[in-house]
Amino acid sequence: MLPLSLSYDHRVIDGAAAARFNAYLAAVLADFRRVLI
Repeated sequence: MLPLSLSYDHRVIDGAAAARFNAYLAAVLADFRRVLI
């Protein structure tokens, strides 16, 4: 397992959009087969 760290600037991007992206990325990385489809 490899740790992954992400950060974002609240002045540039809305926190809600960043949270949605983080949730999507976590779901994709949890089930990598989704990337191949």
